[in-house]
Amino acid sequence: MKDLRVRCEWDAAQTHESLRPYLIEEAHEVDDAIRSGDDRQLREELGDLLLQVLFHSVLAEERGAFTFQDVADGFVTKMKGRHPHLYGDGAREPWERQKAKQRESLVDGLPPSLPSLHRAYRLQDRAAGVGFDWPDEGGPLGKVEEELEEVRAELARVPARPAHGPVYDKAHSRLEAELGDLLFAVVNLCRKAGVHPALAMDRANDKFARRFRGIEDRAKQRGMELSTAGLEALDGLWDEVKREEADGEGA
Repeated sequence: MKDLRVRCEWDAAQTHESLRPYLIEEAHEVDDAIRSGDDRQLREELGDLLLQVLFHSVLAEERGAFTFQDVADGFVTKMKGRHPHLYGDGAREPWERQKAKQRESLVDGLPPSLPSLHRAYRLQDRAAGVGFDWPDEGGPLGKVEEELEEVRAELARVPARPAHGPVYDKAHSRLEAELGDLLFAVVNLCRKAGVHPALAMDRANDKFARRFRGIEDRAKQRGMELSTAGLEALDGLWDEVKREEADGEGA
C-alpha cells in the first residue's frame, strides 16, 4: 500500500474522505459473499475490505496520526478488555454493560448513518444493557399490538391517500410517526426473540422477490399483462407459487 501511494497516481490522490464510498461498498460486498455461501468470493471480498483498512492506516501514518501497528495494538487491548475473565482476574460482564460505564449517553458512538433497522436494534440493545428491558417476549409483543391499534386509529383519521408516493402534510406526518413506532416495536420483538431484524428483513425481501419472479414467469407463459391482470388474478398466481414452494419443501 505504501508503494502504491508512491507510484500509482490514483492511490496517491486518495484521502480518507474520498475512500468513504469504497469502504461502504466493500463492506456490502463482503455481506453479499456471506449470504451467497461462496467461500472463494468471501475470501476475495475480505481481501478488498482489508485493503480499505490498510489504506486508511497508511494515510493516517503519512499524517503522523497513527500507524497500522497502532490499529492492531488497539484492537488487541480492546479484546482483552472485553474479556477480563479470560485475560486477567476480572469477572465476566456483558459487553453492553461495560460500554455503558464509558458512555455519557446511549447514542454515543452510534453513527446516525447506520441502516435504520440495525440502528434501532443497537439502540434497544444498549438500553437493555443497562436494565431497560422486558423480561421476555411478552412485553414487546404487547407493545406491537398496542402500536398496531394506534396505527389503525390514525389511518381512520387520515384523509384519502394518493395511489403513488407519500404525502407530507400534518395528517400523514402523524401517521408516519405511528408507523415508525410500530416498526420500532417490531424490531424490539425481534431482538427479544433472538432474531436480528435486518436479517429477517433480508429473508422477507428475498422471499418476496423470488415469489414475484414466479408470478412474472407464469403471467408470461399465459400471455397475461401484469399491469392489467387485476389483483384477483395476481393473487391467484401468488398462491400457486406458494403452493409450489411448499410442495418442494415437502419433497
